[in-house]
Amino acid sequence: MHFKNISLYSLTLILTLSSCSGKKEEEKTVYENTKFTENNKNSVHLTDKQIQSIGLTTTSIQNRNMEKLVRLNGKAEIAPSHINSVSSIMGGHIKSINVINGSHFNKGQVLAVVEDPQFIQLQQDYLVTKAQLEAARLNFNRQKDLNTSKASSDKTMQTAQADYATLNATLKGLEEKLRIIGINTKGLHTGNIRSRISIHAPFTGFVSKILVNNGQYINPADTLFELINPAGLLLELKVFENDVNDIQTGQEILVYNNQNPELKSNAKIVSVVPSIENGGSATAIAKLSSVNAEFVKGMYINAEVKISSRYTHGLPNEAVVSYENKNYVFEDLGKSNYKMIPVVTGISDDQFTEIIKSDFLKDKKIVQKGAYSLLMMLKNKAE
Repeated sequence: MHFKNISLYSLTLILTLSSCSGKKEEEKTVYENTKFTENNKNSVHLTDKQIQSIGLTTTSIQNRNMEKLVRLNGKAEIAPSHINSVSSIMGGHIKSINVINGSHFNKGQVLAVVEDPQFIQLQQDYLVTKAQLEAARLNFNRQKDLNTSKASSDKTMQTAQADYATLNATLKGLEEKLRIIGINTKGLHTGNIRSRISIHAPFTGFVSKILVNNGQYINPADTLFELINPAGLLLELKVFENDVNDIQTGQEILVYNNQNPELKSNAKIVSVVPSIENGGSATAIAKLSSVNAEFVKGMYINAEVKISSRYTHGLPNEAVVSYENKNYVFEDLGKSNYKMIPVVTGISDDQFTEIIKSDFLKDKKIVQKGAYSLLMMLKNKAE
């Protein structure tokens, strides 16, 4: 009986150990089936159905005369010299505002009307001074004639001359003040004195900010409007470190915005800032060849710069794929097997990408259409 108990225990232990061992072997097998070995992690095998679904095609390294196409991006800004802050020469109350934010205006257009009694006083002073000057002129001429015949003293004539000169200077000063605030003195008389002056646009452009409202009292130092002259539009473009030596002042470029990428405008590089920022890029400043309403301050823009061409080796763009900041192509090994190979790329255009030191790809069949699908399969396989 004791022997039977030992036998039963031994049999149970053996079965338990066998079961555990089998479970570990099974887990090991599953793990090995899902984990890649170093040899096949860059290779993928397709079925005939997968090849047909992808529409996979192959190509080979080609000799081509290629232009380097540098793509830049940045923002449209306005040169400080073309942003104007408009104020009133003299204080007063805002009677009316004739524009809104973002509205277009023409040079000389009335932006706002300011009203104040001091405008009346200034015109009155001018007319009074003008009348006094005429009287002083007549008196001076009379005293000059009398002095010639010694009928009046030199002192009297000199006093008349000084009065005339003083009033003449005062009148010229008042005339200039009235001109600055937009009142023409040539047609000014007692019947058309006015209490309002107009604030005129100094150029043709757009309203960026309105900083006042109707009825507000303004001082001469207060800014009423911020105006933008579109002729001062500049394009601030980021140039990556690898492309800095290819971007130079005077180069013609094509620019476009994200909303209308098909509509490209001509521009020219006017300066390149000779320093690399923390982000690994320099700044190039470009200016549109002609004013274009499609581009406004603060808009994100893109640019293309074509660099001089050279004869080199390349592959169609769709044959080259990128993963984790590195570039690859897929070699067709035959029998529906494909291997991912790292490559170093150079210049690129709309159709082809240059492959640096491409001798090792000579006579190899490279996947063209379907390269990206193969990359996605490898990534999913690795996961």
